[in-house]
Amino acid sequence: MIESCKKGDVRAQYQLYSLYSRAMYNICYRMTNQREEAEDMLQESFTYAFSRLGSFRFESSFGAWLKRIVVNTCINHLKKKRVDLVYTEQHNDPAPEDESVDYEEIKFQVEGVMKAIEKLPEGYRIVFSLYLLEGYDHKEISDILGITESTSKSQYLRAKQKIKEILMSDE
Repeated sequence: MIESCKKGDVRAQYQLYSLYSRAMYNICYRMTNQREEAEDMLQESFTYAFSRLGSFRFESSFGAWLKRIVVNTCINHLKKKRVDLVYTEQHNDPAPEDESVDYEEIKFQVEGVMKAIEKLPEGYRIVFSLYLLEGYDHKEISDILGITESTSKSQYLRAKQKIKEILMSDE
């Protein structure tokens, strides 16, 4: 299918788009937190990917290659918007967890967690999404965002804490 796409076969391109568009849209949405921007980033990513298919060397899966393009497209878009990521130096340390709360009893439903993720500040949401949902490690995130590994780790931990707070306050 990829070889057909390289030759300009529109049907093959549509098949490839159909296979990957939903998953890539989800990445775009988690990164931008806005439906319209996610749709724009998805289209921009696929346009770029199809124009660069000649550089795809089958060293990784097509999905992994495309995912990297999608993440980079979203990061570049956010940088253009001059989004100020919320770094750890700008916040006080999170309060220690209340030992009396039994998190085993709290039922975190997927919809509630996704809504909580949407409420996170940009920096938290981006690091959280890249690490937990997209599978990047903190070294890769630090390279992508131009931050230190320790900042990536603390942003992730703070995002988890903030999600817990949001979920507990919504009950």
